[in-house]
Amino acid sequence: MALAAFSSDPARSRGRRHAEAPAPTRSAFQRDRDRIVHSTAFRRLVYKTQVFLNHEGDLFRTRLTHSLEVAQLGRSIARSLALNEDLVEAIALAHDLGHTPFGHAGQDALNHCMSAPGQDWGGFEHNLQSLRVVDHLEERYPAWDGLNLCFETREGILKHCSPANARKIEAVDPGGVAQRFLDHSQPSLEAQLCNLADEIAYNAHDIDDGVRSGLLTLEQMQAVELFESHRLAVRAEFPDLPDRRLLYETIRRMLSAQVYDVIEATREAIAAANPESADAARKLGPLVRFSADMRRQSAALKRFLLANLYRHPKVMHTTGQAQRMVRDLFDAYLTDPGQMAPKFSRRAMAAGADRAHQARAVADYIAGMTDRFATREHERLTGQRLLG
Repeated sequence: MALAAFSSDPARSRGRRHAEAPAPTRSAFQRDRDRIVHSTAFRRLVYKTQVFLNHEGDLFRTRLTHSLEVAQLGRSIARSLALNEDLVEAIALAHDLGHTPFGHAGQDALNHCMSAPGQDWGGFEHNLQSLRVVDHLEERYPAWDGLNLCFETREGILKHCSPANARKIEAVDPGGVAQRFLDHSQPSLEAQLCNLADEIAYNAHDIDDGVRSGLLTLEQMQAVELFESHRLAVRAEFPDLPDRRLLYETIRRMLSAQVYDVIEATREAIAAANPESADAARKLGPLVRFSADMRRQSAALKRFLLANLYRHPKVMHTTGQAQRMVRDLFDAYLTDPGQMAPKFSRRAMAAGADRAHQARAVADYIAGMTDRFATREHERLTGQRLLG
């Protein structure tokens, strides 16, 4: 299918950080996707938490399965909008590469370690870390560090960025992926789509995991309009359906409704704005969107999940233990960098008295850990087993 004029064209990419000859059989965005899939950071996602920690069950979502689900949703929507599916897939597969072990709990703990009063070492944010992974931390190629991805893929990976961090990135990469956070322009439509596909995926699939865990019930979910309207329709059509299949079919219809809504609302927005190119679309407001009613329903679902799942006492207890482990690991490695893997300990020791650079080496090491490796390391260093 022919792509729209406002889609991202790999032949017109703004290029890579290091010049390379094009691949003979793949576009630049296909090459990016393949590099991401073969990266070490991507493989680690299979043992990194989505909501439930790795030891809590084999069938809960992980960062890897979540990334695959985002890619599937993103490609489906991109095809209907005549956007570049390969770029959408690359961004979706890479968007969580910088996540810490133990999900957002790990990120919050590591950010505290890197920005506590009296030791402001730049903080920690997983979107920035994902960019660090693909730009610097992966070590697979002889001529450069990182994966040397295209501008458009890197732009999509950097979903959020504070003005302060954007200025730091701009200082070393003028006019690069952080510029839009300073001039208030937009990323590509493919990047905008990945942001929304991410939201659709985790909202719907966190319901599944929440019910599977026993922390949510179908009765509780009846309070959520976006879920309940589809549950009632399924029950009316299949009155004897077991609860597990009822849940699956309800979530399937809920996902479909959100996907079709995004397609319709985005088509309307694009038709009204009429961008003539991908760069023209960047100069407009966000164009990939929900309708106003679906945005309202999605926001209500997010509030419900925050109150009833993410802040459930059992989740909060596990979160507290996970944050303690990250803090303990950070303190142990900063005190004795020799406890880290050799390449990270060498980085920390080479920093000398520069505590900020030492701390960044420690943060990079911890952020790359899986849940189970972090758990084992914590037990090795402290003699305590907090999880599992």
